[in-house]
Amino acid sequence: MDTKITPVDELSFRQAMDELQTIVKLLESNTLELEDSLAQYERGVALLKSLKNRLSQASFKVESLMDELEVNEDDKQRDTTLS
Repeated sequence: MDTKITPVDELSFRQAMDELQTIVKLLESNTLELEDSLAQYERGVALLKSLKNRLSQASFKVESLMDELEVNEDDKQRDTTLS
């Protein structure tokens, strides 16, 4: 059985979340051998790390965009008062 595992970096956010949920359910089922459990756990940690990083980047981007919006609104007010 040759199943190709997609690298974490190539998964969309949703795909990574879905795979992590599947891994959690699988680990909770207690049906895996120790070696398989460790491999799944390792994959889950990699997925979680990637997801946290992506959320952090998205949060930073949103904050940056909000800051730009506030700056633009301040500029608009200044322009209005200078007219």
